[in-house]
Amino acid sequence: MNRYALNALAVTLVCLAASAVSAEDKPCFESRKGASEVTPHKLPNGVPSVKCSPTTGAVLWWGDPYDGTMPMGEMSPPGDYSKGQAVVKPREDKLGLLPVCGVACHNGSFPPPPKDKYPRPLAMHQDIVPDALKLQHGRGAIWCLDCHHPTQRNKLIDNFGDSIGFNEPQKLCGKCHGPILRDWRDGIHGKRTGEWASDGKKRWYVCTECHNPHDVQQGARNSGFAQIEPEPAPALPKGLKNADHERHKDHGTPHAGTPLLERLTSWLQHLRKRGATGTGRDASTLQ
Repeated sequence: MNRYALNALAVTLVCLAASAVSAEDKPCFESRKGASEVTPHKLPNGVPSVKCSPTTGAVLWWGDPYDGTMPMGEMSPPGDYSKGQAVVKPREDKLGLLPVCGVACHNGSFPPPPKDKYPRPLAMHQDIVPDALKLQHGRGAIWCLDCHHPTQRNKLIDNFGDSIGFNEPQKLCGKCHGPILRDWRDGIHGKRTGEWASDGKKRWYVCTECHNPHDVQQGARNSGFAQIEPEPAPALPKGLKNADHERHKDHGTPHAGTPLLERLTSWLQHLRKRGATGTGRDASTLQ
């Protein structure tokens, strides 16, 4: 059996191992299908780790939002997010081919390392990028090797040529999307679950959990930057009324249903009356 046959066998075994999931442990997804999948299991206290939607397969609630997380690590510049209270879900263990892609397929000798970053057709990976000459991301300004390390194919690459792990995609995306990265660090952009306190422990969602880096536009796969459709409201138990009857009602609060302009007019009239009845101020000064 030659070297290429051994490589193909290794890839096949990894694929089979990655797909060996029993029916009762069918994964559901936290944010974007295919990028943030979790496999339900029982926590030590007997509570399910997640509850999945029977309709869409999305996670409805977490038994433990920190289950399976790891510290996010330091970022630049340092801040409150680097004090061990920021955790993320590692992705490398979910990428079945990652351990062998730098050995079986991209081992430094076969195929030969690329000489430059100019776009060219790809014989492989067409399931990820159907047409490598028309890469959607960057509108033609970037190509695969602007993000993927040219010699360490199980790594990403920064602007200095240093490698970035797949568990830290925010460091890669920040190369071009600096303002969005700052908003993400400050909690303006993106999603977090966990404690409400500003210094509390939170599970952060990294860029690729919500955005598909290979399909940023809405093509046939519709898996790019589209807004995630929210789950419908939970069904109320039989006989329990909803809260619609409580909306727009006066619950004893003064002027609860009075428009703001009417309330301000009434307040000014009250001040004028006080000034005219000897409070020591001229009512004309209130006009």
